[in-house]
Amino acid sequence: MNIARIQSLVVKELLAILRDKKSRIALFMPPILQLGIFAFAATLEVKNVSLAVLDKDGGKAAVELTQRFSGSPYFTKVFSLAGQGQVAPTLENERAMAVLVLDANFSRDVAAGRQATAQLLLDGRRSNAAQIVEGYAELVVKQYNDDLYAKRGLPGLPATLVARNWFNPNLDYLWFTVPNLIGMLSMIVGLVVTSLSVARERELGTFDQLLVSPLSPWEILVGKTLPAMILGIVESVAIVAAAILLFRIPCHGSLTTLAFCMVLYLFSVVGFGLFISSLCNTQQQAILGTFTFMIPATLLSGFATPLETMPQALQLLSLANPMRHFLAAVRGIMLKGMPFDMALDTVWPLAPIAVVTLALAGWFFRRGLD
Repeated sequence: MNIARIQSLVVKELLAILRDKKSRIALFMPPILQLGIFAFAATLEVKNVSLAVLDKDGGKAAVELTQRFSGSPYFTKVFSLAGQGQVAPTLENERAMAVLVLDANFSRDVAAGRQATAQLLLDGRRSNAAQIVEGYAELVVKQYNDDLYAKRGLPGLPATLVARNWFNPNLDYLWFTVPNLIGMLSMIVGLVVTSLSVARERELGTFDQLLVSPLSPWEILVGKTLPAMILGIVESVAIVAAAILLFRIPCHGSLTTLAFCMVLYLFSVVGFGLFISSLCNTQQQAILGTFTFMIPATLLSGFATPLETMPQALQLLSLANPMRHFLAAVRGIMLKGMPFDMALDTVWPLAPIAVVTLALAGWFFRRGLD
């Protein structure tokens, strides 16, 4: 393997990308925009909840409970319904995420110390949001009950559950979203650069020249891999810096450990990119192939939904997904301070993934010489 020939190919690849204005824009602008947009848009947080209240009682206790919902930071829009007939249309037309129905004897039961009835109707079409809103409502009612017990001098409930959140004490959703975006955007950069490299050569008619050059298939493979690794590392460093400096995401672990995991991750991503590129004849095919791979890879990574909730077959399939292993590592390093040995136990599958995909890409390159 000739180092000088590989170096020349690496320089050619970098110049082909960086000298083209459209390539520069496509390489640097999308990750920046996606980081800013996805950090706030790709969230499962439920805020600014609209709540409709059907108060059949109108007494002091019912009014006080309604006011507590109005003063809660979770429910920013609380409005009243005139009658039972408005409940169904309110949920069907999505005017409110939930409807609170207070029984006609609510205040009387509260005053007598009996169990009072309040019903919460939720829009089940948004199942995850409905569960979260139910939790918000339970917090408001629990605080109301605690204040009633204290006002009457009663000891309150015999047992109280106190929750403490490790690694993200305030449950700031950006602490979950932004580390995941580091993995997703790094994958996009690595895939786009590598998947377009060979396809661009074939469109321009220079791929045949490359094959008849003194470069061996493995030298071509290395020469295509290194530029993507260099550009991917530069982009990844910029994304991590933005996460720490702009979004104030803590990094309790070692940046060296994070860098090691990032290089191994990009190595496996570049392997997939070169494999896709070796199968495509045009840049349009390469872009379609990239997105065909990206969507399942994102869904099977644990980015949006826990892997534990997926069928066993999909969990096994996700083991071949580089993003799955890297997301676990980047969250662990940044939020938990994961040491190097634990990080290595998490990301070691990336090495065989990279070896297999690069070997397949090399086989297709060798086939192009036949």
